[in-house]
Amino acid sequence: MPAAFSGKRPGLRLLLLLCLSLSGGSPADPTVTTQDASHSQANSLTKMQTGLNVSSPGPDLTTQEFKQETKEHVSNATFVEYEILLPGVSGTSTEKNITLDRATRIELSCRLDNKYSHLKSLQVTWKWGNETLRHINKTENSWGIQLRIWDNSQLGSYSCTLKGEEEMHAVFHLQVPKIEGKEKPIVSYEGDTAVMICKSYGYTPTAWTWYMTNGSEQVAINDSLLADKYVINRVSANVTHLKILKLTKEDDGIYWCEAGFELGKSKGKLKLKVLSLMVPLKPFLAIVAEVIVLVTVVFLYEIYSKKKEKCAADEKEFDQIEQLKSEESNGLENSSTRHRKI
Repeated sequence: MPAAFSGKRPGLRLLLLLCLSLSGGSPADPTVTTQDASHSQANSLTKMQTGLNVSSPGPDLTTQEFKQETKEHVSNATFVEYEILLPGVSGTSTEKNITLDRATRIELSCRLDNKYSHLKSLQVTWKWGNETLRHINKTENSWGIQLRIWDNSQLGSYSCTLKGEEEMHAVFHLQVPKIEGKEKPIVSYEGDTAVMICKSYGYTPTAWTWYMTNGSEQVAINDSLLADKYVINRVSANVTHLKILKLTKEDDGIYWCEAGFELGKSKGKLKLKVLSLMVPLKPFLAIVAEVIVLVTVVFLYEIYSKKKEKCAADEKEFDQIEQLKSEESNGLENSSTRHRKI
């Protein structure tokens, strides 16, 4: 019996090894099992950290959400909150401008003043253009929406309306940074050099582009192709200069500087007025003409005065001669009368 059992033992060992090889592991190899469990746990933790729903079925959901979360981490989107306090007066509308230059997670809130908390059964509606948005109740008197702004297609006006006993309205205007142009025209003269400056206050553009208006079109200025005419300098990240050399009347017109941001583009308007060289001479020529006219008038007046004085002297002399002649004739008559008496 023992001999028979001993003869069957190699067969049992072979069967045991075969079962272990099919199961993919060995009871004597606990280290491999522990590592696999740790790796699986790490994968689960990674999925939880990226915000994915591990238990959600479907192959596309996990991939899409992973791409969104990856985009969020890559963009380093910040989170900001903006709130409008509604005054509680019916028919009022409050507006707030919000400037965004990069991808941002944002929360917009409308809050009713606490002294109007007695207003009940308020119907709150959030809209983006004509599209109605789902909102959250932050508190009893505050309602908000949370947005992820990735590109300029998501910018625009977001509004909340409260309807009940009173009706109130608030609007958030989301926009890229504005580039301030120059209201007054830049005046220069033919042959001179004009320098136009554009600045972005508080925000750094990724790129600057200059345009000139040609009729109804805006033509981009390429200073590398027209180096003898245009020079574009980016003085700093927020400032750009356009230098136009050897001005002519054709350079007169409207110019635009365009700043590119992550969320879109913004333009500033400048006007250049090129004057002829005769323009600054016109006032001088007008003064010279006035002086010439004045001198001529004075000269003519002097001539007229001298002639008048000469005529007056001649008349006086003539009168004196006539008086002398009259006196002489009177003297002759008197002498002849004396002779007759004698």
